[in-house]
Amino acid sequence: MKQIDRPEDIPNDKPPLVILTGPTAVGKSEISIKLAKQIGGEIISADSMQVYRRMDIGSAKIRPEEMDGIPHHLIDVLEPTEEFNVVTFQNMAKDAIQKIYTRGHIPIVVGGTGFYIQALLYDIDFTENDEDTTLRTQLEQIAKTQGNEALFEMLKSIDPESCEIIHANNVKRVIRAIEFYEKTGMKISEHNKIQRQNSSPYNFVYFVLNADREKLYRKIETRVDNMMEQGLVEEVSALAAAGCNRDMVSMQGLGYKEILDYLEGHITLEEAVYLIKRDTRHFAKRQITWFRRERDVVWVEKPDVDYNKEMIHGMITEYIISVLEDKRVIKNRK
Repeated sequence: MKQIDRPEDIPNDKPPLVILTGPTAVGKSEISIKLAKQIGGEIISADSMQVYRRMDIGSAKIRPEEMDGIPHHLIDVLEPTEEFNVVTFQNMAKDAIQKIYTRGHIPIVVGGTGFYIQALLYDIDFTENDEDTTLRTQLEQIAKTQGNEALFEMLKSIDPESCEIIHANNVKRVIRAIEFYEKTGMKISEHNKIQRQNSSPYNFVYFVLNADREKLYRKIETRVDNMMEQGLVEEVSALAAAGCNRDMVSMQGLGYKEILDYLEGHITLEEAVYLIKRDTRHFAKRQITWFRRERDVVWVEKPDVDYNKEMIHGMITEYIISVLEDKRVIKNRK
């Protein structure tokens, strides 16, 4: 087992924050539960889909019985008709963190949405430049008339780095990136780099859990098969019957938009399943690319310990205690 190096300059005067992230299907949830029990933590979901009620199967949402008594925040708190974005996440997560501190516990941010984690960790400012929405409206019209790919090609011509981490179907983020460039003359990827240089308001430890690529892809495919068996089609059908449509942020999530296409007769069910598996693999690859660019992270490679869950949990817990116990943040909870 490889030893994790401790950083030498951890601040004393900042509140603690633990982050456990990694690509989809890598096994974050199970480890986070054990970790929370060990260090006295509560979990904040950094997932853009698990925030929605009645979207359980397609989001691979943790079930109440799997939480094992550990409080979870930002799960089942919005209706699918409501919009959820990075600013909303920042505000909700900050509120949850403060409440966790008042209970004398440690917040553990768990999820694979790296953009959200980065925004929270470095308190990135997303203040809009002005209230003029003319350009935004024009870009939205391009997406409707020419398709998402046309809009994505526009972004690629001005900010190819952003295209490596933003999916073409994430129209709102594509539009925001183009709009930011047109209004400021700066690429949003450059803006985010500058913002990441901010010092964090937290005394944090940031873990990225990773696995062998082929093994991860097989797990993704198995997960999708399980979703279909659990009733993903029925879940999306119920949402559509309740008035949810493809223009909503919630219905643009992986699994939902493909099944919606099937229900509307645009593709076969076999094609929908193929697309979900393919796009989820691509999503996992983009997640890893994002985390590779982050600073101050500790990579936990599952192959290095032969995928032994107990060793992974022990390694992470020991590291956290060695860092934070010295700061009198964690009492001896072993």
